[in-house]
This record gives sequence, structure tokens and C-alpha cells, in this order.
Amino acid sequence: MDILNTSLSGLIIIQPKLFNDDRGYFLESYHQHRYSELNIPHFVQDNLSHSNQHVLRGLHYQLPNPQGKLIWVTHGEILDIALDIRVNSPTFGQWYSIVLSEENHTQIYVPPGFAHGFCVLTPLADVHYKCTDVYIPTNEHGIIWNDPHLKIPWPLKKPLLSPKDQMLPMLHEVSLEQLFT
Repeated sequence: MDILNTSLSGLIIIQPKLFNDDRGYFLESYHQHRYSELNIPHFVQDNLSHSNQHVLRGLHYQLPNPQGKLIWVTHGEILDIALDIRVNSPTFGQWYSIVLSEENHTQIYVPPGFAHGFCVLTPLADVHYKCTDVYIPTNEHGIIWNDPHLKIPWPLKKPLLSPKDQMLPMLHEVSLEQLFT
């Protein structure tokens, strides 16, 4: 596998080795020993998000009990966003974007300390992610997707959002107690 460190500390891009032949392809989507060598902790929960085109999910995070997430797409294509919300980080408020698709097989590891979201670019997308902690609804927080201070270039003007995601605050409205310090 090939590894790319991003400009945001701890955020890692992983390109699994693809074995392709006339039958199709094979890839190893996770190998505990190899991923632990990258300082990616053990995972305790796997999730699958099946979404329609124009759906935008995020930007979500969990406190306390933050989750690191290993994310990849097995059907379709998404624009994936990770936003650094570690108050003491030199890259606080900066984001990283990447297209994940069934074609490129790319993975991203989003560590605790980041808000995460994605929008669907194809008619359907299946997004798989492994989490380092379990989901606890009362620990869920988020940042509004179109916070004008963040200037994230989402390719959608009017995405399909959950009612909860429509009501999220801008980053500067979030108290320090609800961010990673």
C-alpha cells in the first residue's frame, strides 16, 4: 500500500495495493498490523452509508469518546472533507478534501480531532468506514457544511441534508468545551 501524509497532522491517505486480472480485482481493505504501524488505532465499529446523489452528510464529530475513521467507497464517488477542530493545532479551522471512489480505491484515515463530512457525486454511493470508538448519539456534534469562514468548495449549491445537519452551528459559534483541546 502507498501512504500519503497530508498537510493536516494525523490525516493519512492510503492507497491499497490492487491485484487485478481477468476475473476482476482483489484488495486488502484493512490489515491490523500494517495499519497499527501507521499509528491508526484499533477499530471497534464498522458502518455503511448508502446515499443518493446530492446528499451531503456532515460535518460531524463526537465528544467525549471521539472517533477516528477509516473511510473508503465501494460504489460511486464522493467528495470527502476532514476539518481540523483541534483548538491547539497550527492547522485549526483548515480542511482537506479528496475524491473517494470505487474507481480509485483510495482510503482516508480521519483521526479524532477532526469533523468529517462528504457529499455524493454519483447517482448512488456506498461509503464504508471503520471507527475507533462506538457511536453515542448524545456525544454527536457538528459544524454547518456551508460555514462561510471555512470556504469549503462543495460542488453542490442545494444539497440534500438531514434536518439535524441543517441546524448545525458555524465553527466560530462552537464553545471550546465542544472542541478538541
